[in-house]
Amino acid sequence: QVQLVESGGGFVQAGGSLRLSCAASGSIKSINDMGWYRQATGKQRELVATITSGGTTNSADSVKGRFTISRDNAKNTVYLQMNSLKLEDTAVYYCNGHLRTSWFGSIMEYWGKGTLVTVSS
Repeated sequence: QVQLVESGGGFVQAGGSLRLSCAASGSIKSINDMGWYRQATGKQRELVATITSGGTTNSADSVKGRFTISRDNAKNTVYLQMNSLKLEDTAVYYCNGHLRTSWFGSIMEYWGKGTLVTVSS
């Protein structure tokens, strides 16, 4: 059983910062890409940022220069440092991971349950 558990969400004023964490646990053999997605009320889930096992990152234009994704492979954890937060960053943030639970099995996609980030004026 694999779990992705997010933490670090909460309330913050516009212009402030938050750091999200997501720890993967369970019977994990290897983790490929990890990432963060978000879903605002009434909107579709959208990509925020991803990072490969080698550290190559990709992020949405809307967060470039403000959000930084990183990971600690030894801890199976991915982070999202969010600075200069805006009202429009308010959303539930979901952790995503592509990982293998057996050496000869397929790479499967897993999702966390999400953590709410609320940015107020």
